[in-house]
Amino acid sequence: MALTAPSLKMRGSPLASTERQREILESSTALPTFDDKLGAMRPAFRTTGIRVLQINVGKLCNQTCRHCHVDAGPDRKEIMTRETAEQCMRVLAESSISVVDITGGAPELHPTFRYLVEESKRLGRHVMDRCNLTILNVRSQSGIVEFLAEHEVEVVASLPYYQARQTDAQRGDGVFDSSIEALKKLNAAGYGDGGRLRLTLVFNPVGAFLPPRQASIEADFKRELQRRYGIRIDGVYAITNMPISRFLEFLLESGNYEGYMRKLVDAYNPAAADGVMCRTMISVGWDGTLYDCDFNQMLDLPVVKSAGRHISSVDLSRHVGRAIVTGRHCFGCTAGAGSGCGGETV
Repeated sequence: MALTAPSLKMRGSPLASTERQREILESSTALPTFDDKLGAMRPAFRTTGIRVLQINVGKLCNQTCRHCHVDAGPDRKEIMTRETAEQCMRVLAESSISVVDITGGAPELHPTFRYLVEESKRLGRHVMDRCNLTILNVRSQSGIVEFLAEHEVEVVASLPYYQARQTDAQRGDGVFDSSIEALKKLNAAGYGDGGRLRLTLVFNPVGAFLPPRQASIEADFKRELQRRYGIRIDGVYAITNMPISRFLEFLLESGNYEGYMRKLVDAYNPAAADGVMCRTMISVGWDGTLYDCDFNQMLDLPVVKSAGRHISSVDLSRHVGRAIVTGRHCFGCTAGAGSGCGGETV
C-alpha cells in the first residue's frame, strides 16, 4: 500500500543534495541569518540537558508526502541496523533520559522498531511513535495497534486537517479515509480517552502559511473529529512546515520561497528560541550519526565535533551544554509561538 502525493522531483533533482539545500537557505542577502537574530543570546544557545533521545530508524515509508522534510518513501533504502539500535539502547540504559522518540519514515516498517520499543519500556522510559496512521492499515502490520497499546506507546500521528481535501492535497489520494480508519482502530484499543494510551495528532499547514495557535486548532480538531467521525484524541501539536527537502522544493516551484522565509524571519520570537526542542534533545540518524534535531539531520548538519558524532562512542556528559548547530531553517522553529516535535514551545 503505497499512497502517493502529486508528482515531485526532489529525488534525483539538484535539490536532493543537502549541500544544495543549505546553499539555497544561506545564500539570500536580503534576509538576516539566524545568528543575526539570536544576537546576544548566541553564546548561550546551547543544550540545557538531554531529556529526549530521538531515534530516526530510516527513510522507508509507505507514503510520499508533499511536505515531508525526510524525503521518505517506498523506495528508500536507508534503514537502521540492529547493531546501531543496540548502541542506542546501551546509551539509554546508562543515562537518565526519560523519553524515547522513534521516528522515520514510517517507523513501524523498520525491523528495529519493536526491539526499540520493548527495550525502552523495559528500561522504564516513555516511548513515542511518530506514526503516519495509514501504516496501521497495511497488511504486513497486522497486530501493530495491539503492540503499541500493550507497551503503552504514545502515538503522535500526522493528520494535516480534519477534512479530506486538505489532507489528501498534502499527503496523497486516499490518505484521509485511511487515516480515519486507523484512528478508529486506535480508539477501539483504548487510545484517546485521556488515560495511559495517549493519542496526539500533528497539524501542518497545507501551503506556505504559519500554523494558527495550537489551542485553537486543537479545539477545532477535537470538536470536528468527534462530530463527524466519533473519533477521540488527547491533543494536537501545531508544527510549522520546515523549508527543507520536499517543502523547500514546493516553495521554490510555486514562487513562495522568499515570501515564506520573510514570514518566518519577521515572526521570530526570542521566547520561542529559548524553548526549542534541540536544547533538551539528541537525535540519532539511521546510521548512528548524532544531530541536534531531526531537521539538522535532514540537512546533514551533525552536532559539533567536540561533543562526539556517533552513537557507538558517545559520552552524553559532553552533550550537556554543547553549542547548537544552526542555520536559516531554524527560523521555522522560532516563529510566533514556536514549533518543535512537541508542538508550540511558548
